[in-house]
Amino acid sequence: MILITGATGLVGSHLAFELAKKEEKIRALFRSESKRDRVKDIFSYYTTSEKASEYFQRIDWVKAEINDIPALEKAFEGVKQVFHCAALVSFNPADAQALRKTNITGTANIVNLCIAFKIKKLCHVSSVASLGRDIKKPEIDETTEWNPEGNHSDYAISKYGAEIEVWRGSQEGVPIVIVNPGIIIGPGFWDSGSGPIFTRIQKGLKYYFSKTTGFVGIGDVVKTMLLLMNSEIKNEKYVIVSENINFKRVMKGIARNLNKPVPKKKLKKWMLWVGWIGMKTGSIFGIKRQITTSTIKTLFEDAHYSSEKIKKKLDYEFTPIDKVISKTAAIYKEEITAPR
Repeated sequence: MILITGATGLVGSHLAFELAKKEEKIRALFRSESKRDRVKDIFSYYTTSEKASEYFQRIDWVKAEINDIPALEKAFEGVKQVFHCAALVSFNPADAQALRKTNITGTANIVNLCIAFKIKKLCHVSSVASLGRDIKKPEIDETTEWNPEGNHSDYAISKYGAEIEVWRGSQEGVPIVIVNPGIIIGPGFWDSGSGPIFTRIQKGLKYYFSKTTGFVGIGDVVKTMLLLMNSEIKNEKYVIVSENINFKRVMKGIARNLNKPVPKKKLKKWMLWVGWIGMKTGSIFGIKRQITTSTIKTLFEDAHYSSEKIKKKLDYEFTPIDKVISKTAAIYKEEITAPR
C-alpha cells in the first residue's frame, strides 16, 4: 500500500493519477470533499471521463488532517511507502504560525509514524526555497548550505524545518528521498502556485517582473519522484528544475499560448515598496498583508539552480518549459470555455 499526503494538491493529484494508472494500491489523504472530487477532473485531463472515474475509485480516500494523530495512525495501517506532498504555501506574514504547524509539525508527525510503522521508504516534497544561497557559486545545488541569517520567507523557513524532520527520520531508520522542485507549472490549480499567472494573463495582465529562477513541469516532478522511490537510492536530496529562465519569458509564452497580449510594462521595485507601505498601514486595521519586505527582495533576486545530480543519477532528461507551458495553456483554455 502506498500512502499519499496532500493528494488533492498539484503534486499529490498528478502523482495519484500516475499510480492509479499503474494499478498500484493507493491510500490518499484529503481534508475536504470538494477538493477530493476535484481530483477526478485533474485525472480527466489525461484520459477519458470513464477512465478518470475508474482510476479515482481505485484510490482509498481517507479524510485526515496532517496534525490529527489518531486519524493518521489508521491511515498508516498496511502502508509500505509514503509520498509526503502535503504542505501549506503562503507568503502572508499572518500565516507564519500556520506554516510551522503544517509544514514542520505536520512533517514531524508523518516522520514519527513512518518510524513507528517501519515504512520501507519516504519521499518528501520540499522546495528550492529550502536551499541555501551562496554568492560565490553560479548555481544553487544540493550542497549549498542554509544560512540562518539569510533573507528567508516564513515559507522557506518552514520547508527547511520540514527537511530537518525528514533527515531525523533517516537517522532513525527510515530510508528517505527528498525532492526540491523549482516553480512547478501544471494544470488544474488556477488559484494557487503558478496557476494565477495563467488566470491573470487571461484577464489582461499588463506588468511583468524580471526575475530569473528555476521552473519545472509537474510531469517531471512526478516522474522523478516515482523513479527515486522505485530505485535503491536512499537518504539523498535532489533539485528538480528543468530550466532557469526569466519570468518575462514565461509570461510571454503563456500569453502567446492563450492568444492574449504579452505583458509589456516592467514592474519596478519601488512600485511594490509603495504597495507594501499601504498594506502595512492596512494591517493596523486588521487587513492582512500579502507582501513583505522579504517577499519584495526575493521577487527581484535572480536564483539559478542545478539539477545535474538527478540528471546524472537517473540519466534523466527534463521537458522544456516552453512545451510545459503549451500543454498547460491548452488545458486552461479548454477548461475555461467548457460549459458549466
